[in-house]
Amino acid sequence: MRDSNIVDSVDTAVFTVPTDAPEADGTFGWDATTLVLVTVRAGDEVGTGWTYGAAACAVVVRDQLAPVVEGHNVLDVPGAWHAMVRSLRNVGRPGIGGMALSAVDLAMWDLKARLLDLPLHRLLGAVHDEIPVYGSGGFTTYDDVRLAEQLTGWVEQGIPRVKIKIGEGWGTRVDRDLDRVRQAQSAIGDKTELYVDANGGYTAGQAVRVARQLQDWDVRWFEEPVSSDDLSGLRQVRRQATADVTAGEYGYDLAYFQRMCSARAVDCLQVDVTRCGGITELLRVAAVAASYSLEVSGHCAPHLHLAALTAVPNLRHLEWFHAHVRIESMLFDGTLDPSGGTLRPAEDRAGHGLTPCHDRAEPYRIS
Repeated sequence: MRDSNIVDSVDTAVFTVPTDAPEADGTFGWDATTLVLVTVRAGDEVGTGWTYGAAACAVVVRDQLAPVVEGHNVLDVPGAWHAMVRSLRNVGRPGIGGMALSAVDLAMWDLKARLLDLPLHRLLGAVHDEIPVYGSGGFTTYDDVRLAEQLTGWVEQGIPRVKIKIGEGWGTRVDRDLDRVRQAQSAIGDKTELYVDANGGYTAGQAVRVARQLQDWDVRWFEEPVSSDDLSGLRQVRRQATADVTAGEYGYDLAYFQRMCSARAVDCLQVDVTRCGGITELLRVAAVAASYSLEVSGHCAPHLHLAALTAVPNLRHLEWFHAHVRIESMLFDGTLDPSGGTLRPAEDRAGHGLTPCHDRAEPYRIS
């Protein structure tokens, strides 16, 4: 008789969802977002995880990761994770490999919680009952009206912090960047914190000059003022900015985060559970951050981060990112409401609480 805790199959599906309007940050523009869904099955139970990345992630799951996960005991998620990491040695973990690893790890944790009939945050051991969020969007492609509508919409929901994109054209449109910051501050008023994200569009000297001007609008968060690979540049900006300097969303393994922490490059460490190696690695990243007295902020994919972040003592908040919020509400049932500025995981649903809605998702499936 087959053990019901043994993984029977690992499957993938890829969906590309057009944006509701053109979107861009300081260094990149897009008109659609691709979600790679992983489904792990053990007996009659199914767990799901996903990443936002290229369709090639599904190929890595199928060819490299599924063979080492199938036949593994679902209850031993860290063991499956280590086997997957080893299988990526000659493929490469950063980038597509890391995103594929993350999606499978997330699906494994979801499946384990469902087999045990537990909400995932209870399985992981919650420290927090609810998670603070910040509204995130403010794309450089937005005109003044759309920018104001999006920001005031979050304020009306009771979200006390919001973020816009700057660094437009790789830092070549600083005047417009600053004008949009002024407009954003005017729209949200004095009681809502304003964050900005340059996506690495500035040089270090340029970012320092921008940071000085951001003080005029009491900007509290300056994300990736320079490339996240430029640790000395991040440290230079951090020393001279009044806003917290942050980065980390492009971290794919523990060593990346340790280097950023040890360089004293950031005031708050960002981590993305769909890139860093899933929940298994995110919890280790948070421990490294804590050893440097740093807080952690979850990057994008809010519904996948929620359970894991409840188990992180040194948590600051979670990004309520417009593009991913929209996609998750379109493709899944069980999404949450951030009104009041926090998310609270459901106590009456096992796993991460979301279930794919195949009828709604099928029109967007590409493989």
